[in-house]
Amino acid sequence: MSLSAGTTGEIVFTTNLTGYQEVFTDPSYLGQIVVMTAPMIGNYGVNPEDVESRSGKPQVSGVLVRELSRSHSNWRASGGLDDWLAEKGIPIIEDLDTRKIARHIRSEGAMRAVIGLGAQPDDEAREKLDASPRMAGRDLASAVTIDHERTVGNPQASHHIVAYDFGMKENILRILQSMDCRVTVVPAQTSAARVRELNPNGLFLSNGPGDPSAVEYVLGPIRELAGSGMPTFGICLGHQLLALAFGAETEKLPYGHRGGNHPVSDLSTGRVLITSQNHGFAVRGTSKGVPGAKELEVTHLNLNDHTVEGLRHRDLPFFGVQYHPESSPGPHDARSHFAEFLQTLDSKQVSS
Repeated sequence: MSLSAGTTGEIVFTTNLTGYQEVFTDPSYLGQIVVMTAPMIGNYGVNPEDVESRSGKPQVSGVLVRELSRSHSNWRASGGLDDWLAEKGIPIIEDLDTRKIARHIRSEGAMRAVIGLGAQPDDEAREKLDASPRMAGRDLASAVTIDHERTVGNPQASHHIVAYDFGMKENILRILQSMDCRVTVVPAQTSAARVRELNPNGLFLSNGPGDPSAVEYVLGPIRELAGSGMPTFGICLGHQLLALAFGAETEKLPYGHRGGNHPVSDLSTGRVLITSQNHGFAVRGTSKGVPGAKELEVTHLNLNDHTVEGLRHRDLPFFGVQYHPESSPGPHDARSHFAEFLQTLDSKQVSS
């Protein structure tokens, strides 16, 4: 039986034991086929509250699992994972040796893949795979960003934040609202002038998919706004774009960091944070600094491969982290970064 040509994408693996619905709806996974290394997926079903994309739809191109549970037990569940994925048109393959696939990706690197029916690929499948785009050089932020501005939160909130949407997870907005923030979310190509018109207390740069070096159209606005002293916080892609705007470079990692158990060292305290991560690119640098960006100080390092996980400017009030302090899914060790950002806003208001 030949493999009829089907869905293509970059194949990656995540080590999350739970939180599969948050993973599948995370816009940072756009264009990727995700291998779940946990042995059973689907046993607690799905629900409308745990989605991370504004549309509520899955963002992944496909899913590979060892065992798919067709029965679920959870008081919050509104349905089963298998039916939900089928309804949304997302292919899933089960009964796979996902540990073997993950080890292959770890050895050979993330690569393009195709999903289809059959035991062997035919010429059509190979042609479709060869024609599929590589992740390097792809601007996917423009594909997932909102079309128009939206505002969430209490109109009388203590803080007003403008957030660039490069594929923002909804839990970021939930956390900021819970901390008495009104957030105006703007499209990825919004100008610095428009941000100033909105008169925010601070600037937030969201997570998102694709190659950060391909999102060059936003580097000028970031440099103008953050460089003027506006308190700024970036997460994941936002962290990378903040670094690029001030002279750093990014590089594609062999297989990326994806999962809820990545150890990160806070260089100022020696404390180790267990973090949630989802990225295939990183800022070039070491604990000693970032080439081409002497004004940036490295604040956090990944303890597995010593890649840069956090940066801050030596003089200006901005910082970024590569991991996800909003978790969802994952641990809450880094949640305090949101409070740190708000403290920066308060300090700026007092000094003004």
